Amino acid sequence: MKKSQIRKIILKKRFNFNFKNKKINYLNLIKLIKTLSKNRKVGLYYPIGSEVSTIEIIQYLRKKKYTISLPVLEKSSKMSFYEWNEKSPLKINNFGIPEPIKLKKIIPSTLIIPIVAFDANLNRIGYGGGFYDRFISKLEKTKKILKIGLALSCQKINKVPTNRFDKKMNYIITEKKIYK
Repeated sequence: MKKSQIRKIILKKRFNFNFKNKKINYLNLIKLIKTLSKNRKVGLYYPIGSEVSTIEIIQYLRKKKYTISLPVLEKSSKMSFYEWNEKSPLKINNFGIPEPIKLKKIIPSTLIIPIVAFDANLNRIGYGGGFYDRFISKLEKTKKILKIGLALSCQKINKVPTNRFDKKMNYIITEKKIYK
């Protein structure tokens, strides 16, 4: 099956999944970040639609003095991360995704990544733009980065079709399990 077909099926499945507020146990995520990343700069996503919520994670990390950044999609299919806090305004981009105002660019050492579908081998399917794969590829040329995907258990498939540009996650966390 092609990625586009998988996307359509899994997004519908995720939307209909009966899981209260589409949240995971963020304490598992916090534990991973504290254990594996010495740098306190975390790139997250602002949840839209039926994505796993990151709001509690953002609030917790902010209280613990982590630098929170969100992605901004830029020209030439590039993505950068900019610092954000709950008091700062967000603007909606062309894809309907809330983005921070571009004030302070951040190079995160940990990325919390949204997932459309995934497999047990830590492969993921995103929304099809390749933004995260390109960003990770560029970043990994100069530094090691911790990549954690967030998903619901209903998003797991047997095998994600991959190509040479796809980047694996280090971990994928669902409401039921941590894949590593």
